Amino acid sequence: MKKLLNTLYVTSPNTYLSLDGENIVIQKDGGEFARIPLHNLESIVAFGYTGASPALMGACAKKNIGLSFMTQSGKFLSRIVGENRGNVTLRKAQYRISDSEVQSTSIARNFIVGKIFNARWVIERATRDYTLRLDVEKLKRASQFMAKSIDNVISCENLEQLRGFEGEAASQYFSVFDDLILQQKDDFFFNARNKRPPLDNVNAMLSFVYTLLAHDVAGALETVGLDAYVGFLHRDRPGRISLALDLMEELRSVYADRFVLSLINKRIVNEKGFMQKENGAVVMEEDTRKAILTAWQGKKQEKITHPFLNEKLEWGLVPYAQSMLLARYIRGDLDEYPPFLWK
Repeated sequence: MKKLLNTLYVTSPNTYLSLDGENIVIQKDGGEFARIPLHNLESIVAFGYTGASPALMGACAKKNIGLSFMTQSGKFLSRIVGENRGNVTLRKAQYRISDSEVQSTSIARNFIVGKIFNARWVIERATRDYTLRLDVEKLKRASQFMAKSIDNVISCENLEQLRGFEGEAASQYFSVFDDLILQQKDDFFFNARNKRPPLDNVNAMLSFVYTLLAHDVAGALETVGLDAYVGFLHRDRPGRISLALDLMEELRSVYADRFVLSLINKRIVNEKGFMQKENGAVVMEEDTRKAILTAWQGKKQEKITHPFLNEKLEWGLVPYAQSMLLARYIRGDLDEYPPFLWK
């Protein structure tokens, strides 16, 4: 199994990234701020308008270190990848499947089965752990609806149907998401999912963490030789990492959403770390972003037992494990893609 290395997050906008030998040098205000060996890194994520030298970008491409640029608020801008070292036959098989709606639906069904299954168990786990603090009957109704949705997804025959069932299940899940926020209720509440722009503190965090997860999944897909930009459920769109968005569907609730809930319920973040702009958009202060990124790195180090591989691995390697299983299915080594099903 691949070794989990560090991700370097550069959050200050007035820095410049350069290369010195085998080290990345972070320069700030005309001087050296930090120096980090490249061999300790698997990816670099720069927020704001941070510059990077051509030499560093070339070294990252050569060493297969993902280098992504985000806006200060966490919106994805671009990602630098190196020479394509993936198996050409694997990618050609991926492209053929993507061109066929029937075959695309067959894979996409499993992504969405995983998504709904995991979202349902986030609700079920909450009703078990916080029985006296939650409206259990309300949450159980949503859970039962989602259980029926899984049956509908398994039997659906095209992508349009699949998106409809996925949307209904997501609506039920988000209808009870606010109930899962147990602390700081006056400042952290969830009425509906909104993202362009996020209009409250919870949506701002969800969008930010989803971007981090998409970055990790895209890097994992490229590592196993797949094209992160050619998806099955999410169709081709210039600049969109469609396959990464496909694969992360099954990880959103169990990995990203539970992480955001823990930040709120453990009071790792508070209302002082957010600012609302004139247009209603809510953005995070730099200290809040840093706190979230530190916690995200810690989350990635936590170990679980993978439900299909039956192997202990860090959360941060789950995107890689699922990418590897998807590649095996596309190559014909597995009869079906096994989604990540958490309990």
